[in-house]
Parts: sequence; C-alpha cells; structure tokens
Amino acid sequence: MLKEYCGIYGVYGDKLAAGLTHLGLFALQHRGQESAGITVNEGGRFHSRKGMGLVSRVFSGKDIEEIKGESAIGHVRYSTSGKSAEENIQPLMFRQRGVPMAISHNGTIPRARELRDELESEGIIFTTSGDSELILQMYARQKGTREERLIKVLNRLKGAFSLLILFPGELYAVRDAMGYRPLVMGKKGKTVLFASETCALDLVGAQYEREVKPGEIVRVNKDGRESFFLEKSDTRQCVFELIYFARPDSFVFGESVYQARLNMGRRLAMEAPVKSDLVMPIPDSANIQALGYARQSGIPLEFGLLRNHYIGRTFISPRQETRDLGVRIKHSPIRKAVRGKRVVIIDDSIVRGTTSRKLVELIKNAGAKEIHMRISSPPIKHSCYYGLDTPDKKDLIAASKTPAETADFLKVSTLHYLSREGLERACRTSTGGGYCFSCFSGKYDL
Repeated sequence: MLKEYCGIYGVYGDKLAAGLTHLGLFALQHRGQESAGITVNEGGRFHSRKGMGLVSRVFSGKDIEEIKGESAIGHVRYSTSGKSAEENIQPLMFRQRGVPMAISHNGTIPRARELRDELESEGIIFTTSGDSELILQMYARQKGTREERLIKVLNRLKGAFSLLILFPGELYAVRDAMGYRPLVMGKKGKTVLFASETCALDLVGAQYEREVKPGEIVRVNKDGRESFFLEKSDTRQCVFELIYFARPDSFVFGESVYQARLNMGRRLAMEAPVKSDLVMPIPDSANIQALGYARQSGIPLEFGLLRNHYIGRTFISPRQETRDLGVRIKHSPIRKAVRGKRVVIIDDSIVRGTTSRKLVELIKNAGAKEIHMRISSPPIKHSCYYGLDTPDKKDLIAASKTPAETADFLKVSTLHYLSREGLERACRTSTGGGYCFSCFSGKYDL
C-alpha cells in the first residue's frame, strides 16, 4: 500500500473558524497521522496550536477555545519530504516586514533540492527540512501584489501541490497547474471552506460547491472571491486518490470515490474470473473493490481478516522483521470464514510484496484451501516523483518480477492485476488523459 503527503483544511469568515478546522482535520486524518496543526487569524494577529501525533492527541477543547479568529487553516501530515519532526509541523508561519503569513501544503516540489541550494548560496537560512518553507522563502523575495508574487513563485516551482495560504484578512487556495492534488471548495452560510476532500465539508454541514480548478488561485476576503491562474498545463490528476488515498465517501476530481472503486472491482472480476467460495478484501482500503468483484462474479463477500484500528504508524519500521510483526499486530484472520475455502483476496496495490506475503501466510495458516489474489490497479513498476511515498524502483516487486513470479513469491495459486484500460474505464475516462499513471508507465511530466 502507498501513503501520501498530507491533508489541508481552510475556513474564511466564521468566528468559529478554529472549531470548524478542528472538525475538518478529523475527517482528513487518514491522509496523515504524524502531526497536526491549526493557525488562526484574529484581526491581523496569528495564533497557532500544533504538535506531533493524531488530531485527538494534539488539540484539547481548551486549545480550540483559546485560538479565536475569523479565518483559519489546518494541516495533517505524513512526511514524504523532510523528516518527521516538530520543526516541520504545519501550518508554517512566516513574517515579512511585520506582516504574518501561514501555509498548509499538500504535495511535493520535484526541484526542491536544487532551488533550496540556490537560495542557500545567496545566504537564505532554512529552519525546516520540508518543501513547504521553500515556497515561503521564494515568495518573500518577489515584488508586486500578493497574487503577482504567488504566480511568479508557483509558475517556477511547477510542482504537484495544493496550498492554503493565510494572510491577515485574506485566504488563498491554490492548486497546481496539472491538478495533481485534490482541493475542493464549499460554503456554510456566508462561510467559505476549502478541503482536500469533500468528506471534510460534509462533517461540518457545509455544502460542496466545486473543485478548485487546476492552476487556479482563489482569493477570499471581505469583498468576496476572485480567481487568478497559473500557466496552463495538461491535466494529470493522481489516480491513486481514487484507488487508495481518498475516503470512499468523498468526491475527488469530480468522481465518487465509492463508485470508482466499485467499478474497479467489477472490471477486475470481468478480466480475471476464478472459481472460488468467497471474496475477501484486505481491510480497509480494498473493501469497496471487493464488493464490486463479489457483485460482478456472484461469489459471496466475506471478511476473512480483521484489522486493528487502534494501531497506527508506530509499527512501520525500516527493519523488515519489525514490519512483519506489525502485520500480525494490525491484522488477524477470521478462521471460521476461511477454513477449507477457496479464497479470492482483493487488494488495492502491491508495492514491495513483503506485506502481502505475510497476509497470505496468515490466511493460509487459518486454513484456506486455495488463495487467489486480485489487485485493483496495474503493476507499480516505477517510483513516483510527485510526492507519493514509493520505494526506489529496485524495491518495487513488479519492476523485477512478472505476475507469475510474483504469485510464486506471495505463495498464491494465481495473481492478476487490473489492466490500465480497466482502470481508465473504472474512473470514467476513455483515454486516461486526465490522470497521472506515471508509477505504472514510467512516463513523467515534470
């Protein structure tokens, strides 16, 4: 499975901005569990609360009551750029000539190291190790209006990102020109809200209005909303939002995540049928795909694995033996469901293959008679340079093994991946031109 860089949330024009942002971050917790933060503007003064850990651990009710203001931005982080440390917790704050600004960033800047070295050679001192501070430092060196300065910086960066930038009296929402990262806009009365996913609008009773368009900068202030645009680019939305990242109850890129995953499962059943007694997902990311496979194939859906939802990233370790232990702590087989049965396992993706192999072993030891694996995405053969936390190509099992060889490694009877064409059809596009498939194809745009 893959992880992605962060979730962001913003509120403008509500005296309860901090509380709404706090609730919104709960809905986006699946996008990042390392740290959380909220920055609020109160009449030109910024107040922040942030810390390492889950939203529920970082903020108390007293914290939210104390950081009052009419606009706010929030952030939950999973680090793919910069170490997991307190100095990298967002929102990041910056002050230029006494005027504060704060930024929440979901994404990555492929040329960040090169640009950072350039600024450091000119005497700029960075206080964090992530990409986000680069945007602030570059902005501070520009001249012109806020919009002109943002456009100059972001056109040069050409990254894959969504941003929320808070100034006294103004909130900016930005989506990169490719539209790689999701960002949506909603309304609750006169309050304007932004979020990585629509589920975070639903939680606070806000009405979804539309996506922030690829390359769009939306400015919100007391005079209303106005849009500005970056240089045009071909749309390349991250298809893994629909495969894995987004919550099933969200709409991203104008698509229902639930429906897209249901379609993936149905297409997979059409492409790779097999005689079996039950279909079971690897919970929770493949639950909907498994439902689609079961409905299309007519094979009953069962839950053969139980996931422990109280285990977080504590057990994700660079040591293989610790990762193996983590698999056993996070998943337990339901012996009654699988004993003596021919089982079809549905998962969203295979990366290294080591976790999948351990899960297969758990199910086999629980008494499964046969195990067939079906994956609701094509083989991941290439690393991602747009912010997904993928290993080097040499560590991707599909880069060095055929599906038959991978099946042998996993110790399953058969293995099939969803085809590229099947994935495109599941996501309701005939050509795939609107989505990024770089991790499958190796074709990059930045």
